[in-house]
Amino acid sequence: MVIHSVPMLKVSNREKILNEGLRVVHERGFAGASVRDIVQAAGVPQGSFSNHFASKEAFGLEILERYLARVHASIAATLLNESFAPIERLRAYLNDVEESLQRNDMRNGCLFGNFSAESSDNTESIRCRLKEIFTEVQTALATCLRAAVAAGQAPADLDCEEMAGFVFSSLQGAILVSKAERSPLPFQRFKNVILTRILRPA
Repeated sequence: MVIHSVPMLKVSNREKILNEGLRVVHERGFAGASVRDIVQAAGVPQGSFSNHFASKEAFGLEILERYLARVHASIAATLLNESFAPIERLRAYLNDVEESLQRNDMRNGCLFGNFSAESSDNTESIRCRLKEIFTEVQTALATCLRAAVAAGQAPADLDCEEMAGFVFSSLQGAILVSKAERSPLPFQRFKNVILTRILRPA
């Protein structure tokens, strides 16, 4: 029998830039990661960047979408997963966020939050996309909270949209403090308060 070897698919320079660029920007920040840093990490010529991206801002939008794909997968498996009780979905989502943060010893934080801290009038398209992304995540949180109310796992008079906004904003703040302190304790404190004190049934 003749066994034919299957040629490995070559990763394009564009994919290398996006994959490594996401990692570098997450570690150093969007402003802190230069185009030179990104192409060096990707192992491609510097001219490859301008060949594939009209600007650094356009590149930033693309890595946001890559990061968002991971967030969508997490949300689908947790907040919107109807095989679990609603509060357990929320707990699973927060645990997933914490595990992701701990993979880098709390150093990198959330890419969305990092971009938000750096957004300016020079990156208006990024700011607008972040606003849309935040709305998406809060909508998923509100869906989970409405299910919690219906299941008697949260107060019957809970304003789910308002609470979703509060949880999301508090989540981003807890991530930021954990990043600054290089400690999971601020995030764990936030998670405990949300799950045991705020969302208890009336």
